[in-house]
Amino acid sequence: MTTSTAVNAKASGTFVIGGDLTVNRMGYGAMRITGDGIWGEPKDIDGAKKVLRRAVEAGVNFIDTADAYGPDVSERLIGEALAPYAKGVVIATKGGLTRQGPNEWLPVGRPEYLNQQVEMSLRRLKVERIDLWQLHRIDPKVPVEDSLGVIKKLQEQGKIRHVGLSEVKPKEIDRARKVIDIVSVQNQYNLSDRQHEDVVDYCTKHNIAFIPWFPVASGKLAKPGGKLDTAAKTHNTTVSQLSLAWLLQRSPVLLPIPGTTSVEHLEENIAAADVKLSADEWKAIEHSAK
Repeated sequence: MTTSTAVNAKASGTFVIGGDLTVNRMGYGAMRITGDGIWGEPKDIDGAKKVLRRAVEAGVNFIDTADAYGPDVSERLIGEALAPYAKGVVIATKGGLTRQGPNEWLPVGRPEYLNQQVEMSLRRLKVERIDLWQLHRIDPKVPVEDSLGVIKKLQEQGKIRHVGLSEVKPKEIDRARKVIDIVSVQNQYNLSDRQHEDVVDYCTKHNIAFIPWFPVASGKLAKPGGKLDTAAKTHNTTVSQLSLAWLLQRSPVLLPIPGTTSVEHLEENIAAADVKLSADEWKAIEHSAK
């Protein structure tokens, strides 16, 4: 297994978000530092903060969260653990999904609601400006022009630096870009779930950051004894590390954000940046995923 106390996310290379935010490509997703069902407080608050601090120590300077994680819990813990932030640390958050209970999510894109949530995110994260704010989902009941219109006003007021989208297709990105500059897209994507290949290609073409959530392969492909497991053992790595390493080589715009509540697992994920395979080996692994 590839891991080391000297792991550093710098090994993953860098990407410049929006033309002015340079981040190491291996990031951290802070959804899991909450309770079961992404609801309420985590079982170990101190442990969650320890993971956040260790991530930054290990070179992670791109952390992704959302107001819906908890709700409010993930943002608050990030603010408590990391503010004032180390130079170069970029905190991305999202708004537009509401919570009715554990594992329950409902999109709300009304301008007045999004305005309120941005103000609350600023307070919890302890920042004067959000580096990257993303529309968590497009609300089918609200024209995206209305949802992003208020975000553009907040951007003009200096409360938001850059804007992104989540779970969208190219046509939706094009529509949004007529309202505001879109610098990132966050969709579910991994070696075993590649329904958004068209979006990855779109983002690569336009130099838009693609942030894959659920970045580790699952299902039959990743099961013990399966093709990915066999390949991982051949290269003295894990299925998770191989999955993350594949994302890093898939396109230079991909910014994986694996989440965990364990420092050991965090370091293992970061070490995936050191996993190097030949082009032919990657092709064989991709073929096995079909």
